[in-house]
Amino acid sequence: MSKKRVLSGIQPTHDSFHLGNYLGALKQWVDLQQSHDAFYCVVDLHALTVETDPKLLAKRTLLSAAQLIAIGVDPKLCTLFIQSHVPAHNQLAWVLECLTGFGEAGRMTQFKDKSQKGGTDRTNVGLFTYPILQAADILLYQANNVPVGEDQRQHIELTRDLGQRFNSKYKEVFTIPEAHIIKSMAKINDLQEPTAKMSKSANSMAGVIELLDTPDVTMKKFKSSVTDAGREVKFDASEKAGISNLLTIHSAFSGKSIGDLETEFAGKGYGDFKVAVADVVIAALDPIRKKTEELMGDQAELLKILNSGADKANEVASKTLADTYAALGLIANG
Repeated sequence: MSKKRVLSGIQPTHDSFHLGNYLGALKQWVDLQQSHDAFYCVVDLHALTVETDPKLLAKRTLLSAAQLIAIGVDPKLCTLFIQSHVPAHNQLAWVLECLTGFGEAGRMTQFKDKSQKGGTDRTNVGLFTYPILQAADILLYQANNVPVGEDQRQHIELTRDLGQRFNSKYKEVFTIPEAHIIKSMAKINDLQEPTAKMSKSANSMAGVIELLDTPDVTMKKFKSSVTDAGREVKFDASEKAGISNLLTIHSAFSGKSIGDLETEFAGKGYGDFKVAVADVVIAALDPIRKKTEELMGDQAELLKILNSGADKANEVASKTLADTYAALGLIANG
């Protein structure tokens, strides 16, 4: 029996992924490539929905790919590529846009939230249509499953609707994907605002642990993490949000249960505990930082890996696009 296919992508909008990205999704990409036919892409076209500096986008695209390889995404086990290296993404997106109702696209909650914050005059059309490009990303590769967070479930439903609409109106071309809702290994919160999710949109980066932080920076962030007035290392999300968050992080990296950690640190102060959490995180992340730097030091080799992935992706995507065009009555070239 052939493996089920998964597709997932990540935007290159920052220099470094953070702890929430890593434990929330990326670590599970590594696991999925063992059991699935995995297609993973750096979705640089999606990054254009916000104003971008061209040099920064190019650098961050390569940095994103390097970090994926450094955490264990293996180009020998999966297909790793850059979205813009496969022209069929845009070509299928146009077809799907012509099948999508205006109201249907307008009901996407992420678009509504972002356009309300920025105002419709300052909201670009790309932000409005990017869930349709996302649908094209998925349908192009005949993905069976799409690993996403709960916040992306609505976009997967749109993808399913568009795929089914095309199949019933024209011809059975697309595999209808299922959302593979990622159960995060751990809900990671900001070290400075421990009731808020760790995010790059935080007011300050002081509470965000980045994969490419140096050990010294990581240690400093943990040492200055917000806790409470007590001294007991005990999990209590409502009364001891900061300590509970640190326990969660330690458990995710050490594999020790929360209960075992509470016992281990009974009678010890917060200072010792913070250092211990930093130590287990640094032990896991520092090899990732070093491997990323090594890959970025030989960009020709990194591009060779990504170009090879794009060749494999193009092979699958061009077949789907040709079938789509034929079903629509578009005349084949050649």
